[in-house]
Amino acid sequence: MSKIQLSDHFSISKLLKFTFPTMMMMVLYNAYVLIDGLFISNFVGSTAYAAVNLVGNYILIFPVIGTMLGSGGSALISKTLGEKKDELASEHFSMVIWVSIIGGLVLTAAGFFTVVPASKIQGATGEFLADCTVYGRIISLIVVFYIIQAEFQFFFAMVEKEKTGFILAAIGGVINISLDALFIVVFRWGLMGAAIASLLGCAFGGIVPILYFLIHKDLSVRLKKPSFDLKSMIKVCTNGSSEMVVQISVALVGILFNFQLMRYSGENGVASYGAIRAVALIFLAFYSGYAAGIIPVVGYHYGDKNKGELKSLLKNSLILLAGMGILLFAVSEVFAESFAGFFVGYDRGLCDMAVRGLRIYSTVFLFTAFNMFGSAFFTGLNDGFSSAVISLARTIVFLVSCVMLMPLFWGLDGIWASTTVSEILSLLVTAGVFKVNAKKYGFCKGKTSK
Repeated sequence: MSKIQLSDHFSISKLLKFTFPTMMMMVLYNAYVLIDGLFISNFVGSTAYAAVNLVGNYILIFPVIGTMLGSGGSALISKTLGEKKDELASEHFSMVIWVSIIGGLVLTAAGFFTVVPASKIQGATGEFLADCTVYGRIISLIVVFYIIQAEFQFFFAMVEKEKTGFILAAIGGVINISLDALFIVVFRWGLMGAAIASLLGCAFGGIVPILYFLIHKDLSVRLKKPSFDLKSMIKVCTNGSSEMVVQISVALVGILFNFQLMRYSGENGVASYGAIRAVALIFLAFYSGYAAGIIPVVGYHYGDKNKGELKSLLKNSLILLAGMGILLFAVSEVFAESFAGFFVGYDRGLCDMAVRGLRIYSTVFLFTAFNMFGSAFFTGLNDGFSSAVISLARTIVFLVSCVMLMPLFWGLDGIWASTTVSEILSLLVTAGVFKVNAKKYGFCKGKTSK
């Protein structure tokens, strides 16, 4: 089988083959949260599991620059490769990596020292606060590795080594699972063991990719001595700002969800949301993985001025994502009780709450893909503004509003349904952004590539 290159024409089948390893890489990285949850909920208890979900949303705010630099960087670097400026592309790549390492160390320290007051603000007290402190202070050390890991989710696809990225993610996942079993089940270290297992698994995912790019000299970009270009760095940050907004909002909305759930159903609501969130993270990882894989493809053909291929990428992606959404929705509905049982099956009432919540929440899988793809598509076009409009609408504007307002009328069910309603409203914005920019980029008028 011939190697898929960014310069190829991407049919639906080729799109799936190219992006699938990146999708699976995202799934495996998000599995860190799921694996910790499974072990903690079943071997430590529901209070500890609720603590993981409470503090986890806060810590997830800090690594967001990894998504920003990875998505924005891959868009700019791929565009530069499409313009046949390989040396400049390597300079951009090296700059992004070194900036992320320095910034990551600063944010790691920030997370460590603020996790306790952040837990108190969210309502944690007593044993609950103690669990948040133990888990949060250790898990905050992940931040610098998570940032680097998040970037390489984009960069492996950019250099056409998406399968290598998947293999490294798989190894990191095996490390995490094995150490979870050892530290929690055998050594009985509880939350501390879960946090250390995640830290070591994530450290592997952050360090090894850097070594890979240092050792392999035949890649389309190389890791070099850093040279800072402020104009290019601003462009990277602008391009990736929408993806950063999404990551920040995911964490903030998670905090807001927990705040509302504490009001309407207490710790049980937070624990049941943990089960729903774990399933959602895995399923939505397919969409975020597709987005990460498609950004460098769009960026390359934009740099190459191939409007026909941009049109084809848009059409084929919409078809592929529609099918993916229907499949994930069906799976989540059919297996809702089994999924909930993995996490909270030891408590019948808690499990019933999680099942009902998941069946309401799962309708979001029918719509989210199109909004995530729309934002990624414009990031690939190096249009950070249009991408940010979509991201801000679906997160800060619609989702926050729905989470706050819908429970007033429908209680707990309103919380579970708020994400779907916000995505439907956001879909109207996404469609409008595409319509406004169709003439500018020519992705609706170009002759489709054969």
